[in-house]
Amino acid sequence: MKRWFITGTDTEVGKTVVASALIRHLVAAGYLVAGMKPVASGCEMTAAGLRNQDALSLIAASNVNLAYEMVNPFAFEPAIAPHIAAQRAGRPIDLDMISVLAGAIEADCLVIEGVGGWMVPLGNDRLLADLARATSDEIIIVVGMRLGCINHALLTAAQVKRDGLPLKGWIANHVDPDMQAQAENLATLEALMPCPLLGVVHWQGDDSEDAVFEATQDSCFKIT
Repeated sequence: MKRWFITGTDTEVGKTVVASALIRHLVAAGYLVAGMKPVASGCEMTAAGLRNQDALSLIAASNVNLAYEMVNPFAFEPAIAPHIAAQRAGRPIDLDMISVLAGAIEADCLVIEGVGGWMVPLGNDRLLADLARATSDEIIIVVGMRLGCINHALLTAAQVKRDGLPLKGWIANHVDPDMQAQAENLATLEALMPCPLLGVVHWQGDDSEDAVFEATQDSCFKIT
């Protein structure tokens, strides 16, 4: 099974929209694909327990049937930093448990969505990078295309490489329809990022769940 970890240049850059679109792209290519959102804050209490909309979106996009608790084992109700939410709930985020769950999933591909940006703390001196290291083969950076994205993208990529994790590439997500010089910013990032542009998600309006991942080359996600 190939496992990709989706991180972002910041929060609210459309990681879930991109991850869901990528899952649908892989499903359409004929693969068995599962999604995970191991840690999520800002969950809603339902009759079935705490549920996170991002995790539900990944479940809806995938074609591997998983119990919710396997997709989102650490769900917290307050929409605050996950390490603080975990501390308040008295439930530390267990990376070993998440790693076991990820390893138990039977699929061709597993798309794992992180929380916030790359340096988000998870508690007990652990960062999001440690979660990625425990669960994934390669890292994909979602770049929210808006003013300031070049700096954020280059800093994120540099830190991922500094942490010794392999970069599969980056995906451009057009989150701001009013961004000036979009084409020029995209070209600059293509020239400066230390990994390839894998695809583009165009503005769909208010984070539409119907966003389509357009691969930059047909072979970029072929599993061999």
